[in-house]
Amino acid sequence: MSGTVVVVGSLNADLVVRTDRFPQPGETLHGSDLQTLPGGKSANQAVAAGRLGGTVRMVGAVGDDGNGALLRDSVAAAGVDTTRVAVRPGTATGTAVITVDGRGENTIVVSGGANATLTPDDLPADALDGAAVLGLCLEVPMDVVLAAARAAHAAGVTVLTNLSPFGPVPRELLDLTDVLLVNEHEAAQLGDHGVARSVVTRGGDGCTVHDGAAAPVSVPAVPVDAVDTTGCGDAFMGAVALRLAAGDDLGTAARFAVGVGAFAATRPGAQASYPTPAELAAFLGT
Repeated sequence: MSGTVVVVGSLNADLVVRTDRFPQPGETLHGSDLQTLPGGKSANQAVAAGRLGGTVRMVGAVGDDGNGALLRDSVAAAGVDTTRVAVRPGTATGTAVITVDGRGENTIVVSGGANATLTPDDLPADALDGAAVLGLCLEVPMDVVLAAARAAHAAGVTVLTNLSPFGPVPRELLDLTDVLLVNEHEAAQLGDHGVARSVVTRGGDGCTVHDGAAAPVSVPAVPVDAVDTTGCGDAFMGAVALRLAAGDDLGTAARFAVGVGAFAATRPGAQASYPTPAELAAFLGT
């Protein structure tokens, strides 16, 4: 039995349109019909871990609108405990405006909405009960991220931090982080971060695992014809959290997560693209 994964952070409605290529500045292109899909980095991570069979708890906030109901239903359908997701009256649920091109690549602009209203007071005293891993990203206010990291650190819970959307972070957050997850571009901007255990994702080139004093280990990608890369990084993060909570070492967790991220790229959308254990086994031929 694995320990509980607790995810504190964002829930967004993804407004998705597809087009052959991204527009140039000032250019207008025709696109597909607009889709509204459940997303948000933290909600995606929770759903990825939940669909893979983990015991997962979500802490966050949505508005009292149709998008909020869509998100709560989607996250709960993955088996995630959503009782600590607050509903904000008179507030819009967070949104992400996403363009997907003909190669499956994407651009994303996020509007915080209810996510921006989250405060440390929204972290219930029992939020970390039975937790093995806490998952964090930067789509909610930094004081909430820090409060959750402090509480997890004090309780001996592994803090897994995804520095996305990337920006300046306080030294304290890095000091409280047990495992850091960044992509190669974020890693280059961050420089010497001082976190002994980290995973640097490299898209189609897999990832590199840094686990303490051991030599870095390169994990190759699982080659696929990408349909939509939206949410693939979140699938990877949720899978790492799941396997760390189950007691895997970081390298083993990352190898598992590479397969999960690859599977997600073969389907459109974020949460809808995440596999169950049976789907993942069939995809990998295991």
